[in-house]
Amino acid sequence: MHVGLDAIPLATPRTGVGHYTFELARHLARIAPVDQFELISPFAFTEEVEGKAQQNLPANLRLVQPKIDSLKRRWFALGLPLYIKQSGLSLFHGTNYEVPLWGKSPSVLTIHDLSLLLHPKTHEARLVRRGRTRLPLMARAASHIITPSESVKREVSEYLKINPTKITVIPEAPREIFRPADDKEVAEIRRRLNVEDEFILSVGTIEPRKNLLTLVKAFPEVLRSINSCPQLVVVGREGWLTHELFSEIERSGIEKNRLRFTGYLSDTELRALYSSCRAFVYPSLYEGFGLPPLEAMACGAPVVASRVPSLIEAGKAASLVAPLDVQALAQSIINLLSDENERRSRSLAGLEHAAQFSWEKTAQATLAVYKKTLGRKGTQSAGGAT
Repeated sequence: MHVGLDAIPLATPRTGVGHYTFELARHLARIAPVDQFELISPFAFTEEVEGKAQQNLPANLRLVQPKIDSLKRRWFALGLPLYIKQSGLSLFHGTNYEVPLWGKSPSVLTIHDLSLLLHPKTHEARLVRRGRTRLPLMARAASHIITPSESVKREVSEYLKINPTKITVIPEAPREIFRPADDKEVAEIRRRLNVEDEFILSVGTIEPRKNLLTLVKAFPEVLRSINSCPQLVVVGREGWLTHELFSEIERSGIEKNRLRFTGYLSDTELRALYSSCRAFVYPSLYEGFGLPPLEAMACGAPVVASRVPSLIEAGKAASLVAPLDVQALAQSIINLLSDENERRSRSLAGLEHAAQFSWEKTAQATLAVYKKTLGRKGTQSAGGAT
């Protein structure tokens, strides 16, 4: 079997889809050593990805940048179908919502969420227009679809009019690096990042869907009620439509040393913050799966998250609140910070919950989808290229 995966998310610093693509490809190659896998992008890979490829990628996984520069702008319509035909791929996996629009090669499409369709006001208008046009096309063009949760499966079936039998739910997982960090590492990283001992953590691209606005509105109440006066530390790149958030920060009167925006952090830095925060807060309006809360749990952080379908589905380890209820969010954080037994209980429950997920399990289930799509049976690799 010769499988290509969409690696365009690896041509820019990795966020959720980039991590999904890289981890899935790496673990697929590990569990199916006689099959061949390619990470394919018409754009140059980041130095980080190139470095990892040189260090520890399995021999049956390679990075490919096809030399068809004139077709980059029409990659999924022309460039990719041409490459698939030339290279003889058995199957293409669109890990980032897109698959080839013509050609006879079977394809699998991962739809991480339908945020563009269901919450259009939280995205830039041009991306919403593109999503409304292309997502239904891609869903119909794909041989099979993967979603990370049952809630997204239901949404894809309902809103894109896809037969549920064409959709398989495969959860994602925290990466191996996310485990409790040692105290020395934590202290050094926090000192360098100017993060205090007492802090609340939130992680994600700074954009409306992540609902940092509600957290910022709740934070003054937390400061008034907690004697330790914790910092609020926000990790992530600034995205889009952020004016309302930063205007609220100005109006709130929160002192600058109580609110820390770190920008994008390395995995090691993020692990240190996950491992030492007093609470991890994830007030997102909508999620397809919700990987940051699971990563936080894997590091032992007690989690407060939104009561939205995918996060409810993920288990009872987190304290869940209505996403737009400022008072409820503030009170949930206060309760957690004020009760050491509750923090310890949430931390242990989170560690136990996160341990149920692994990228090996995700890869095994994905490999089964590939074989089903190609008309194969069994759970072991059939071997060889087709």
